Amino acid sequence: MYAAPAALPTRRALLRTAFTAAVLAGTAAALAPVLRARRPRQTLTPAPLAEETYRGRYIAVDRAGIRIDGRPLHVMRRADGSYLSGVNHFQSFGTPLELARAAVDELGTAQLVSASAPHHG
Repeated sequence: MYAAPAALPTRRALLRTAFTAAVLAGTAAALAPVLRARRPRQTLTPAPLAEETYRGRYIAVDRAGIRIDGRPLHVMRRADGSYLSGVNHFQSFGTPLELARAAVDELGTAQLVSASAPHHG
């Protein structure tokens, strides 16, 4: 016996296959941002430009600012390029690390207060 020759696909079958492929591609393109957003994001913390332990306090200086024991120190840059902080605002310092060390000296055993702490008036 001979096998029957395979029938050629009809125009209708080709159009159905193309339509199905287009629907699947469109659905995948629409769902891709949603699925990507559900994936946990990797948070990148900037690498410290300088970090050290000074008088028992951890100092980290990075592009985002200065942190003493993980708490941000408010720093201002002066027009002459020196740095000034709210802890020791009567003296300027040449580098952020010098400023952080002076703030530690000024703070002693006290901790920096976070910016979101309520103020008493």
